[in-house]
Amino acid sequence: MRFPVGRLVLYRNFSGDRLVNVRPCRVISDDDRGLLLWLAQGSPVIIEVGLDGRGTRDMSFAEWSVSPHQLVRSTWRGPGVLKFFPPGADHSVWFFRTSGGDFANWYVNLEEHAIRWDDGDVAGVDVMDQDLDVVATPDRVWRWKDEDEFAERLALPEHYWVPDPEGVRAEGRRVIKQIEAGEFPFDGTWTDFRPDPSWPVPAEIPAGWDRPGVR
Repeated sequence: MRFPVGRLVLYRNFSGDRLVNVRPCRVISDDDRGLLLWLAQGSPVIIEVGLDGRGTRDMSFAEWSVSPHQLVRSTWRGPGVLKFFPPGADHSVWFFRTSGGDFANWYVNLEEHAIRWDDGDVAGVDVMDQDLDVVATPDRVWRWKDEDEFAERLALPEHYWVPDPEGVRAEGRRVIKQIEAGEFPFDGTWTDFRPDPSWPVPAEIPAGWDRPGVR
């Protein structure tokens, strides 16, 4: 399954079987290299919060894991982000930008490989975030991110959805080698990307965003 350039698709993130966020993204390219999506500043998004409005980082995981949650509508307020999904890889690479639109850094989001779906009127990719990440600057200096969060959640396996932490770390180390070697997509590809100014920012999340997850 490939998506046509320009189509709006939903990036949906799950924690186990629970949907935790939805982001409408535009297809920039979809070829043998992988799927490239654009999340525009000002896009409507759906996020999971507690009933009191606090997010997952506003409390301990022990409290979060036993608290009731709700999905609420919000807005992507940061600069636009490119998201690249290499075929079959257990990560995606996000190209973060400054407020002026210049390339800022790569963000390697370790996640179970994206699974596509297409219901006709709405389509998307489903992932399961694995929390541990890698950040790399334009000069390819890298660091692990969210190691403390990863360790905190692994200490509660009855509530956590990551069964193979060593597999997650191994995926991160594999991508780190690509970063250090300056291999695609860490070779400067897309760092000068500019969105087409004629593209409209999505006005709303399309119906069907809450369909069952695909695993």
